[in-house]
Parts: sequence; structure tokens; C-alpha cells
Amino acid sequence: MGDIESPDSTPTRQAGFFALLPTKEFVTSRKGQLLIAEVVLSFITFVCFVASTAAAFITAPLIEFLLAFFLLFAYSTKINERFKGFHWPLMDFLRCVSASIIYFIISIIAVSKYTDGASKAAGVFGFIATIVFALDFYLIFNDLANFLKQGGDSADGPPADNDSDSDSD
Repeated sequence: MGDIESPDSTPTRQAGFFALLPTKEFVTSRKGQLLIAEVVLSFITFVCFVASTAAAFITAPLIEFLLAFFLLFAYSTKINERFKGFHWPLMDFLRCVSASIIYFIISIIAVSKYTDGASKAAGVFGFIATIVFALDFYLIFNDLANFLKQGGDSADGPPADNDSDSDSD
């Protein structure tokens, strides 16, 4: 009848503030979990550097926090599907490679040069962030390599998790 929805139908999009939150499917996916870990670790590392004597290193965790938060938002709201001009996996790959290198360098400096506890904590969280970012760029690289091996026929980008059997002659 009229405007009333049947109880069987479930809304596909939530309204208001909840529309900005990631969906459960994305949060439970591998990419969603990696992005959430990157956001949390970058924020914790940023806070530790702010509280330490190694405050000169606050820029890198802040930028990585903002970039990871933007990509978490973009992937969870599927903005990446609307903007086809960008090659999202390549941008994400370059972000993860640069973040892992920068986190590794500033973590070594924070642990070895500074003696206060906040600098040591920032270095430890930076090393953990290095591992998470490196894992993310390794998985993105494997997805891109599998996509290129298959010929790259699809214009949509690499498949999410395609470990299907390939034809070998």
C-alpha cells in the first residue's frame, strides 16, 4: 500500500550520521581491517610523538592518519567506484609503500636517539605501523600482479580476492 515499506524489505543505505560509518561487510573484510589498523596506529603514534621530545616527527603520522582515514571513508562509502579517473589501487599502493618506509625510519630514530618514554612508545607503535603498512602494500601488490597476469581485461580494476585456478599451457 502507499508509502509504508513491507517488514520484509531492508533498507540498503542508512540515513544521517550512520551513512558515514563503514558497513559491517567492509569492516570485516581484509582491506577494512587493515585500514582501521592503519588509522588507529597512525593516531596512537601521532599522540605519542606529540607527547615526546621527538615532536619533530609529528607530521608523518598525522599525514598518514589523514590519508588512511580518507581511504577508509572512500572505500566504505564506495566513492572510489564513482571516481573512475583515479587508479585507486595504485594510489593506495604508493601510500602504503611510502608510509612503511617513513614509519620505519622515524621509528628507528625515535627509539635510538631519544630517551623519554613517549618517544620509545612512538617508536614501538611506529614499528607496528610499519608492519601493517608493509602487509597492506604486499597484499595490494599481489592483487595488482594477479590482475596483470590475467591480462587486465576489466576496466574496473583488480579483483578483490581472486585465487581461482588459471589456465596454464
